[in-house]
Amino acid sequence: QVRLVESGGGLVQTGGSLRLSCATSGTIFSASLMGWYRQAPGKQRELVATITMGGSTTYAASLKGRFTISRDNAKNTVYLQMNSLKPEDTAVYYCQMNIISRDYWGQGTQVTVSS
Repeated sequence: QVRLVESGGGLVQTGGSLRLSCATSGTIFSASLMGWYRQAPGKQRELVATITMGGSTTYAASLKGRFTISRDNAKNTVYLQMNSLKPEDTAVYYCQMNIISRDYWGQGTQVTVSS
């Protein structure tokens, strides 16, 4: 059974930083495409960043430069480093895994940025 468990969310002030983690199990992590998405209240879920098996990354244009996605294949974990946080970054952040054309999701972790 594939499991994704996010952690690291919380309350932070504007300009602060958080590092999200997503620990996975139940499949071959190193063979997966990993991504972070977020969903703010009343809005659709949107892509934040992705990272391929080989470490190539993509970012939402508005977030590039502030957010960094990375992975540790030895720990079956993907990370999202978020810097210079803004109130508009407030959302539930979800980890996604795509492997063998199937998508799996974590339960999400809340990030709240106070002004």
